[in-house]
Amino acid sequence: MLRNVKNFFPNQKKINEIKVRFLSYNLYLCVTKYQIFFIMTLNLEILNFVYPFITCLIITYVSIPAIIKVSRIKKLYDEPDERRVHKVVTPTLGGVAIFAGISISSLLFIEATEFSQFKFYLAGMVILFFTGIKDDILIISARKKLILQLIAATIVVVCTDVRITNFHGFYGIHEIPEFIGIPVSVFLILTIINAFNFIDGIDGYSASIAIIISCAFGSWFFLVGENALVVLALTVIAALISFLRYNLFSSQNKIFMGDTGTLILGFIIAIFAIRFNEINLVLDKSAYFYILPAPAVTFGILLVPLFDLLRIVFIRMVIGKPIFMPDKRHLHHVLLELGLSHKKIVAIMALVNIFFVIISFTLHEYFTIRRLILLLLLTATVLAYVPRIIISRKKKK
Repeated sequence: MLRNVKNFFPNQKKINEIKVRFLSYNLYLCVTKYQIFFIMTLNLEILNFVYPFITCLIITYVSIPAIIKVSRIKKLYDEPDERRVHKVVTPTLGGVAIFAGISISSLLFIEATEFSQFKFYLAGMVILFFTGIKDDILIISARKKLILQLIAATIVVVCTDVRITNFHGFYGIHEIPEFIGIPVSVFLILTIINAFNFIDGIDGYSASIAIIISCAFGSWFFLVGENALVVLALTVIAALISFLRYNLFSSQNKIFMGDTGTLILGFIIAIFAIRFNEINLVLDKSAYFYILPAPAVTFGILLVPLFDLLRIVFIRMVIGKPIFMPDKRHLHHVLLELGLSHKKIVAIMALVNIFFVIISFTLHEYFTIRRLILLLLLTATVLAYVPRIIISRKKKK
């Protein structure tokens, strides 16, 4: 009888086993619950970026055929001449679709708390949109175009926080007063806008470079939690992917982005560049994503368009030619002399841009601003002269 009673009541060892199993089960339920919550939260956060990307992709993709049709009816073409590399008349209003995709998607998906800044971005984009449209259809003088660029840049610099306030210790200079920061910022925006305008000479070139640069800045903005800038970067990438479908991979429905596209792209990427430098000033210096030589890394990300601009301006000044007078001295023209197709040139220059982005982010911990910029410039100069060396050897043979 006593033995049966003892068997009925479990001993301490069994009680402990039951407790362990009970705790393990509860822990499992708790972990599973938090895993589900984390996955749902992560999915919701990702969707905040997926929606604007897909929306912009569709808007741009659907808009372009309609723009091509209207351009053909109204004869809004870019006529071939001795300076241009294309051989057939081609519509030049691709920038209209790019602007529509970026602006509509951004308006729909950028948070209301961030919209106070974005409305001034949009104001500058609208000015450049109409500037580009007029230049693509009627042609306007370089002076008028520069004045309108100046107005757009001034609006965004004066009315938002897109302004250089610190040189990050470059030549020992840190904080700068507003009366210096405003003109420096405006000049930087104008430089980047015209750098993109300069490289828009062959199919897919400026669009591919803008995608890579937007990916670089957009990824960093995502890591530091700047969601509005991430959305803007994603819309740029989506719009250009749709544009490339017609510009680079279509023979029947080819279209150029024109000045409308290059002005808007340069303007947005200039905003990315300035915000990248300014956000680094407020990051904790012990943070993993903090970049001390931010100006040098910015230069590395933008090196392909900036180097071509600096190189062309220097050459034209030396030979006494107006800076904005078009010619065939750009890097893509040199590569065309080698007999390379547009797609091969775009692939080469895209890989070069990716190379400079990687080394800029990789080496920023080991170099000061001056030394990293010098390294990037020397490397770019050597690479730029390789095609010339190959051409001269071919001519000797």
